[in-house]
Amino acid sequence: MINNRPKALLVGFCQSDNDNESFNELQQLASSAQLDVLAVIKGRRSRLNPATYIGTGKIDEIAFLVNTSQEKISIVIFNNDLTPIQERNLTNRLQCTVIDRTSLILDIFAQRAKSHEGKLQVELAQLEHLATKLVRGWTHLERQKGGIGLRGPGETQLETDRRLLAKRVKFLKEKLIILQRQRDVQRLSRKRSQIKTVSIVGYTNAGKSTLFNRLTRSNSYAADQLFATLDTTTRKLFIPSYGNLVISDTVGFIRELPHTLVAAFRATLEETVQADLLLHVVDATSSVKDNQIEAVNKLLEEIGASTIPQILIFNKIDQTDLKMRPGYVRDELVK
Repeated sequence: MINNRPKALLVGFCQSDNDNESFNELQQLASSAQLDVLAVIKGRRSRLNPATYIGTGKIDEIAFLVNTSQEKISIVIFNNDLTPIQERNLTNRLQCTVIDRTSLILDIFAQRAKSHEGKLQVELAQLEHLATKLVRGWTHLERQKGGIGLRGPGETQLETDRRLLAKRVKFLKEKLIILQRQRDVQRLSRKRSQIKTVSIVGYTNAGKSTLFNRLTRSNSYAADQLFATLDTTTRKLFIPSYGNLVISDTVGFIRELPHTLVAAFRATLEETVQADLLLHVVDATSSVKDNQIEAVNKLLEEIGASTIPQILIFNKIDQTDLKMRPGYVRDELVK
C-alpha cells in the first residue's frame, strides 16, 4: 500500500527538561496531523538569531537532510514559535514549507472540526494567527498592484489582504456570538430547572471521551491521539437517589495552547466555566502527569474556571504499576 502522507522533519532547541517533554509532544502532534516524521534535529541554543532563529550551521544541516532524504521532505516543523520574518527566511533557505508548533496545532484543529460551530471557531483562530503573519516580512504582499474592484487608489496588496481578513474575522465573530447566545439560553433553561452540570476536562488524550461514553452510554468519537475531540458533546445522566444532571465532554488542553485558540473556543469553553463540578481526567501512564495537571489548571484559571470544585480522576491505571501515594488526590484538590 502506497503511503502518500506528507513527510516532515522536526526541529527543537531545548533549554530545560520541560522542553524535552514538549518536543516529545511535538512528535505526537505530527502523528496526529497525519505526517510521517523522517528526521529529527534537536539541540541547545542560548542565543537566538532574530533573522532565522537558528544559526547557519543548523540551517545547512537541515537543508542537507531535506535535499538528501530518499523520500521528499515537504515540511519542516519547529517546536519553537517563529516570527513572520524567521518563517519567511527559513522557507527561502530550505525551499520547503516551514511552520511552528502553533501552526501545527491549528492545522490539527482544522482537520478535526466537525460541527458548524467548531469549523467557525477554527477558521477564526487560523485567521487571527494569519493576521500576525501579515504585519511584516511577506514582501510579495507589499508590492503595488493594479487591482480591479477591490482596492482603492494607492492601496497595496498587503493593505487589501489585511482589510479582507479583518472583514472575515468580524463576520465569524458575529456568527459565534449568535451561537453563544443560543448556548446561554440553554444554560439558563437548565438553571431554572435546577439541573446540575458537570464538565469533563483534562489534558488532550487523557481519556475524557472514553469516560464520557462509559458514563452516558454514548458512542462519541474516541481515539488514542491528540485532540480527537474538538466539539463539545452534552448528554443527560441519571444518578439513582439523586436525579438528572447534564454532563459535557470538552476539548482537551495542552501546554502552550495558542491564545488564538483559547479566544476562538471561548463559547465552547463556557460549558466549563458555567459547570457546577469539573471531572479532571489524568493519564496515569504519563511520566509528566504532574506537569499536565498544572497545565490544565493554568488554562482553567485563564478562562475563569479555577474556583469550580474539581475531582481528579486517574485514567489508564491498569496500564501501569504506579501506586498512588496516600493522600495524592486529596493533596492536589487542596491546591
